[in-house]
Amino acid sequence: NCVCFVVSADLMSVPPAYADLGKAAKDVFNKGYGFGTVKLDVKTKSANGVEFKTCGTCNMDSNKVSGNLETKYKWAEYGLTFTEKWSTDNTLGTEITVEDQITKGLKLTFDTTFSPNTGKKSGKVKTAYKREYVNVGCDVDFDFAGPTLHGAAVLGYEGWLAGYQMTFDTAKSKMTRSSFAIGYKTGDFQLHTNVDDGTEFGGSIHQRVSADLETAVNLAWTAGSNSTRFGIAAKYMLDSSSSVSAKVNNSSLVGIGYTQTLRPGVKLTLSALLDGKNINAGGHKLGLGLELEA
Repeated sequence: NCVCFVVSADLMSVPPAYADLGKAAKDVFNKGYGFGTVKLDVKTKSANGVEFKTCGTCNMDSNKVSGNLETKYKWAEYGLTFTEKWSTDNTLGTEITVEDQITKGLKLTFDTTFSPNTGKKSGKVKTAYKREYVNVGCDVDFDFAGPTLHGAAVLGYEGWLAGYQMTFDTAKSKMTRSSFAIGYKTGDFQLHTNVDDGTEFGGSIHQRVSADLETAVNLAWTAGSNSTRFGIAAKYMLDSSSSVSAKVNNSSLVGIGYTQTLRPGVKLTLSALLDGKNINAGGHKLGLGLELEA
């Protein structure tokens, strides 16, 4: 959750929100993998426009099975979207979104969750206003002790981006999170660096080498520690329906992924995580994912 205030000199597009800075590199590191799980995603759409999304996941280590169901209906004429969510931990969620009605570019979201087992309730109000030059938002998490405010600001000029994000707890009357980031973005290259709470430092580089190959590098360092964490990842499109992904970090953990579109609407993902320091000791993780869409 965050409040976003974005200004850019790019006349043709809205700059990214704070949470989306460095997203291209994150996608190369995270998408196409599912270590230690067997996952099934099913997406369907009814004749009257109601969208259904079902997800089931089995954790190979704990053998725990979890799932969730989401239904979404869009009333485009009035800019309304109704979303209902249910998960196997017996949590119910309702989300109502109104977009481009009060004024063009303004989006209002009301999100509530309820757990019948515990009686716990939560509510969020999110606002976002965006156009070619500006992206402004405000998120408020309501709690019995007092609401929590999330804020962020991103300024952009000729590809350069500078952002700040904070969280303020009104119950304790203090700031609980403070982050700063700068970045640079072109058509085939993205650079992102960030500092979280003055103690966590990170950065990432994403480059599209060609139409088929993407590479990414990330770095992280914690104040008071002499060690730097880093990783390298790449994704290569074998053809229009298949791709391979690979990544390695300084702990010698090697991830490999393969994605294949078997037919339109059917996608298979295979992945493996290997411990390079203990190849013969076992403990490696496999992953299987299947996505169906109709």
